[in-house]
Amino acid sequence: VAACRDTGYDWFEQLLQNLLKSEEDASYKPVKKACTQLVDNLVEHILKYEESLSDSDNKGVNSGRLVACITTLFLFSKIRPQLMVKHAMTMQPYLTTKCSTQNDFMVICNVAKILELVVPLMEHPSETFLATIEEDLMKLIIKYGMTVVQHCVSCLGAVVNKVTQNYKFVWACFNRYYGALSKLKNQHQEDPNSTILTANKPALLRSLFTVGALCRHFDFDQEDFKGSSKVNIKDKVLELLMYFTKHSDEEVQTKAIIGLGFAFIQHPSLMFEQEVKTLYNSILSDKNCSVNLKIQVLKNLQTYLQEEDTRMQQADRDWKKVAKQEDLKEMGDISSGMSSSIMQLYLKQVLEAFFHNQSSVRHFALNVIALTLNQGLIHPVQCVPYLIAMGTDPEPSMRNKADQQLVEIDKKYAGFIHMKAVAGMKMSYQVQQAINTCPKDPVRGFRHDESSSALCSHLYSMIRGNRQHRRAFLISLLNLFDDTAKTEVNMLLYIADNLACFPYQTQEEPLFIMHHIDITLSVSGSNLLQSFKESMVKDKKKERKPSSDEETESDSNSGSGSESEGEASKPRRLRKRVNSDSDSDEENDINAVMKCLPENSAPLIEFANVSQGILLLLMLKQHLKNLCGFSDSKIQKYSPSESAKVYDKAINRKTGVHFHPKQTLDFLRSDMANSKITEEVKRSIVKQYLDFKLLMEHLDPDEEEE
Repeated sequence: VAACRDTGYDWFEQLLQNLLKSEEDASYKPVKKACTQLVDNLVEHILKYEESLSDSDNKGVNSGRLVACITTLFLFSKIRPQLMVKHAMTMQPYLTTKCSTQNDFMVICNVAKILELVVPLMEHPSETFLATIEEDLMKLIIKYGMTVVQHCVSCLGAVVNKVTQNYKFVWACFNRYYGALSKLKNQHQEDPNSTILTANKPALLRSLFTVGALCRHFDFDQEDFKGSSKVNIKDKVLELLMYFTKHSDEEVQTKAIIGLGFAFIQHPSLMFEQEVKTLYNSILSDKNCSVNLKIQVLKNLQTYLQEEDTRMQQADRDWKKVAKQEDLKEMGDISSGMSSSIMQLYLKQVLEAFFHNQSSVRHFALNVIALTLNQGLIHPVQCVPYLIAMGTDPEPSMRNKADQQLVEIDKKYAGFIHMKAVAGMKMSYQVQQAINTCPKDPVRGFRHDESSSALCSHLYSMIRGNRQHRRAFLISLLNLFDDTAKTEVNMLLYIADNLACFPYQTQEEPLFIMHHIDITLSVSGSNLLQSFKESMVKDKKKERKPSSDEETESDSNSGSGSESEGEASKPRRLRKRVNSDSDSDEENDINAVMKCLPENSAPLIEFANVSQGILLLLMLKQHLKNLCGFSDSKIQKYSPSESAKVYDKAINRKTGVHFHPKQTLDFLRSDMANSKITEEVKRSIVKQYLDFKLLMEHLDPDEEEE
């Protein structure tokens, strides 16, 4: 337990639970016996340890050991509280530990957690023992920080509600803090800038937190507390806490929201109040709202769902004890109906929190969604695209959690993942955009580590098993590259990256993609070249004097621009033979086309933009060809309608083949779509046009030569 201090104790709880469960119906119970011995000896050990401390001078030196002992006892109590019943009296004095180090606080919190579980099980505990616990807890609540207050109020809740019914004692404490809050509120209303408030800030923070914590564990609207008074306490508390959520100081706002979260656990229906909905949803959806507040709202929802879950499990266990024969279903439906309605209210905003650049915000949003899905409170289909998107998170723990949820959904509802796959890919691009720390760099679709795996590789591996789904998915992605789809260039780059790096297993998969790239290109590519040619002006002479840098020999020789345009549009390989010096040749081509450009440069930019998608497909095809080592004839011969057997062979991937579409990266880095049209930009687009034409001529290797 000491060694796992940072990683958590779930494994230990699971182990105890399973071991004890396995012998529930057995007559011989060795595990129970072993647990009893362990617990008794640990308590013995703590007492001896205390004695040795009082004898020696080095007080508090070895207390890490003590914390580990007490934590272990708490874990035993959590799974089987009966084990600690006889030791409750021994534990109680530890509530008065002098607190100076982190370890001392750990001791107090764990002892409070043990007593909370154990005291209600004691038979006829003595009055003095109970009174002492109540007073010890109260002193701690008044004196120490948030963690101690939380555990002590929780322990007090168990002792008072289940054992002593000493409501007056708690009511007095509640009134003390509630009264302080009311007073501070009135002062703030009179003069928000008063110096008294600054001096009283610590008291304000403590009151907000403690009022909330008390409301979480006690229902002050019961007659036991408020007597015959007609005042509605929960509404009063809501009003007070809501007032301070609008405070100018963020620390005050945060504490008020924490207080609200506590109160909502006792009275979930308060979350339907319009002002609460507005507060939560505006904090979650406002781009400029502080990260701390966002995280706190998400934590509130998380704690509420965790509590509901615990409550449901407990109710389930109690019910099973009472009646094996009655209908279990009616049992849990009342409260799960409530939490379901609550989550419907906040679901969209929680999902949108996935698009936040701070990983802690995404972390809590994912926790809330996972809890909501695990409790079956919402229909999972609406979460699928968001979970696909979170599966691309840079942090492995978050990716795995999101992927795990998708696997669960896929088991229960076949076809949901495939149905939302493309939406999920698009959304994952938005998440990556939000996370991208350097806006100058285009967002890429693979991991920047030695694996270079596609960010959406888990999604692909879930879909690839079903041939029909896989093909539909791939075609939908390739359709985004069509010039009519008007997809933004960086998203196309992102999708091309994924297509380049998906974990393909059989030859059929990349061949199918290349086959479809060819179909798309033969249509879109030719259209694109055609529209570029049509935008060129046939006779430039009448429009303007060519600038000096364009006056090359071809200009003085050819009386009009039309011939040089005709020259430029000949396939380049024919011209190559005429002139061996290819560089100057290319210059001539560029100059020839430059002279035919229209005055209005919109078609140019349009071409540069639209051609990116097609260029990416050309590059992607080339990449897959290199990666899998396919020959041109193999790609030509492929037919998607052939039986699956033929192409079921595994792929032999070449190592060190990387997808690097340079032109598109340059296009995005230079922000060409929004840049001013200089001669230089024009030249680069013309060069792009000529390169593109050459690539298109290469598409069909059957023509005379490759």
